[in-house]
Amino acid sequence: MLIGRDDDLELIRGFVDEARTSGGALLLSGDAGVGKTELLDAAAAHAHAANTRVARAAGVEFESSVGFAGLHQILHPLLDGLEELAAAYRSTLSVALGLQHGAPPQQLMVSNAVSALLGHAGAERPLLVIVDDLPWLDRASAIVMGLVARRLGDSASRVGFLGAYRSDEGSFFDRGGVTTHHLQPLDPAAAEKLVRDRFPALTPRVRTRLLSEAQGNPLALLELPIALNGTRRAPATIPDVLPLGRRLQTLFAARIEALPPETRLLLLYAVLDGTGDLHTLQAATHTATGTGPTGIENLAPAERAGLVYVDDTTGRLTFRHPLTRSAVVELSTSDQRRRIHHALAEHTTDRPERRAWHLAQATVEPDEHVATLLEQTAHAVLRRGDAGGAIAALLRAADLSPRGHERGRRIAEAAYLGADLTGDLRDVPKLLEDARRADGGRAGPLVAAVAAAHHLLLSGEGDLDTAHRLLTGAIDMQHQPYDATDTTMTDALYTLAWVCHGAQRPELWKPLHQAIALLTPHIPDRVALTLATLADPARTAPPALGLLDETIATLDQETDPVHIIRTAMAAVYVDRLADCRTALRRILRDGRDTSAVTLELQGLVFLSRDCFTAGAWDQLDEQTEQGQRLSTTHSYQLLTTDYLYQRALVAAARGDTATTQALTDEMTLWAAPRRVGSALSGASHAKALAALGQGRYEEAYRHATAVSPAGELASHVPTALFLVMDLVEAALRTGRQTEAAAHVTAVREAGIAAISPRLTMIVEASAALTAHDPHARELFRRALSTPGTDRWPFDHARVRLAYGEHLRRARAATEARIHLTDALDTFQRLGARPWAARAAGELRATGQPTRQPAARADHHGPASLTPQQREIAHLAAAGLTNKQIGERLRLSPRTVSTHLHQLFPKLGITSRAALRDALAEPTRHTPDDSATVKP
Repeated sequence: MLIGRDDDLELIRGFVDEARTSGGALLLSGDAGVGKTELLDAAAAHAHAANTRVARAAGVEFESSVGFAGLHQILHPLLDGLEELAAAYRSTLSVALGLQHGAPPQQLMVSNAVSALLGHAGAERPLLVIVDDLPWLDRASAIVMGLVARRLGDSASRVGFLGAYRSDEGSFFDRGGVTTHHLQPLDPAAAEKLVRDRFPALTPRVRTRLLSEAQGNPLALLELPIALNGTRRAPATIPDVLPLGRRLQTLFAARIEALPPETRLLLLYAVLDGTGDLHTLQAATHTATGTGPTGIENLAPAERAGLVYVDDTTGRLTFRHPLTRSAVVELSTSDQRRRIHHALAEHTTDRPERRAWHLAQATVEPDEHVATLLEQTAHAVLRRGDAGGAIAALLRAADLSPRGHERGRRIAEAAYLGADLTGDLRDVPKLLEDARRADGGRAGPLVAAVAAAHHLLLSGEGDLDTAHRLLTGAIDMQHQPYDATDTTMTDALYTLAWVCHGAQRPELWKPLHQAIALLTPHIPDRVALTLATLADPARTAPPALGLLDETIATLDQETDPVHIIRTAMAAVYVDRLADCRTALRRILRDGRDTSAVTLELQGLVFLSRDCFTAGAWDQLDEQTEQGQRLSTTHSYQLLTTDYLYQRALVAAARGDTATTQALTDEMTLWAAPRRVGSALSGASHAKALAALGQGRYEEAYRHATAVSPAGELASHVPTALFLVMDLVEAALRTGRQTEAAAHVTAVREAGIAAISPRLTMIVEASAALTAHDPHARELFRRALSTPGTDRWPFDHARVRLAYGEHLRRARAATEARIHLTDALDTFQRLGARPWAARAAGELRATGQPTRQPAARADHHGPASLTPQQREIAHLAAAGLTNKQIGERLRLSPRTVSTHLHQLFPKLGITSRAALRDALAEPTRHTPDDSATVKP
């Protein structure tokens, strides 16, 4: 019986019953140990009782690189119906599953064939497909099943799909359009009932402590007592610190360590094998020990401990929880794993792909035989339509190649396949031919690697680690020292810098710096600029700023769009994008053709970033919408996350919590499994800003320190430069004065104030927040007197607000009103509602009515509207919908809505119904009042 899960069980059983007649798809998400697998078990039991066929599978870590391994698990029980399918579908599936040879099938064709097979099985008898651990499905299977699941939700078949995944993990399984049920922890009453039922001997004090620490997580409630006592008897006492680190994994580690050595060894075999086949385990352990069969009976202690069980329907060994597998591997040594992989390879000769991967895992030194087997595996999975699996196999084969020529050839071929994933390169065949003609250390593989890395970087794959390996491997093969005048090498270094920036991991920059050290005659100035300001700007940018300013000064005369983009890339984190604005707009004006799509997209990214800092938030909305549309058309997901980031910042500043959450969730779900650090830090930045504006200071501190710890500027995480004041303010408002002061000290010692006027203002203001009068007042004055800071209106208004708050607390009400009024006006103009509310509240506290700032002549009535806002207002007053207005003015409905939301306060109204009267007020007209500005 599942305690406390009545509503969840009702939902699951209702889904199964409905899917029996009309099909459908449902996903379960939740934290580790919350009970997803138990609900899947309940669904399977309910389906069996209702005479519904069940096809069950689970993602397995080792099989995540084996193309279509998950699909084979799912479809294996249904293959008896394969002969009944149309010839095209039958052939497609047979090739994808490795049952026969043929032309590589497209993923859409595989999806169609899978849908047809499932539909055929469902026509004979209702079918429920259950897949646990979706993040561990291999990429090819995940993409196919994502398409199939979405179709089931719109079909009238008798096939249901039920999947489960941890809510903090992403995958290649596309969850868009599939209903998701998030499994919550148990409520307090159910949690207590579970503990009392399973551990009735617990003392009230211990039980209360367990309930408090476990926070309703069923796995913690069941495992903690066992882990604490080492047996299934309840503990009499409990330590001060419970072993809950690393999301319960230590609990499993403790239980595994208590098992006999032969049982632990057998579990490691099972994890690395991944199939659960007991015959393979028996034979492989015999090969490894050479002393005769060890006996599957050695699994008994693990079964008694509740870690594994043998599935009655499949006869295979199954782990009860994914953390068990992780803990088994973590407790093993690399030598143990290599020996076991070698033994498993000896017993998978009938499955060449698995054998090749086992041998690859067992091999340390270069080995041409194993490299050849992996290359053959790459070609085999490519024939089945899994280009991603082929790339992984070729790259590992390259790692194991003892000869430079073979290594280069394999890397080049992987490069070709990587570029071909999006089908967007016209010169791929020529690149491949050039690469294969290279005899080690020639430019061909480097050209192909750059092309492939660009597409891996930009595409929906977003595979930064593969792109990094491609580039570093290809650069390694070039003759040393490297030629700094070689444009291919320069392109490779820029692309590698982009990859490293996307990852935001310091270790990935090391090969790039090593390659630059080998350049001759010297490093090109342009490369130096980008590296200095993009890699770790807090530490490396200042010496390069003079050269960057000189380069930007001549940018309007620059004719090379690539150089403009690279200069803008260097300008992002040192606050010089505004000076690149004209040149970037020229790229958009002159480059609107498919051959320049990447440059156009990058140009839009930099212009939208500039719009945020400059306070042109309405324009940002239009540009990000255009960029997202173009990115989606070309599957450039990495750039899409940049647009999401800018939109999330605006939504956060304007207090739109739902939009901020939706945008940052979208960023995180895509970026987390791919380890795209730039997107993850951007999401944290937006969430910190949203929380800070709405007074959720503990949450703001948590998100800000996720980007950079308090008291230091995280290495190679340039986003940290945008969060200096956010972190300091959040720390102070949560009682962390020491951390706030330490962060101010860190940014002062780093010298970031010398980078730009904005950072000068921010550093001085942050120092003022931690100081006492009169020193604090002097620091605020220095911050606001920094020349040029009005180019960053939102940041400038935040400093004015902070200074006004300080003055109001110091009872300098008259001076406080000046700064608070200016801050309020800026926030109102930007539509930054939570910040405006905060400024208005401070003004009221000084004794000034909050209507006064809004009553100024230049910010009230129809005269305060921009020409575009005025036309939108008149059209809305005439009764047109947002969609109709957008069609007339060539704007999106969302942009129209944003404009209306901003012009209502200017007119002193709250609804469209009041527009006609508000616009009829007498106003002073200028010759330009009737002008219409269209994007």
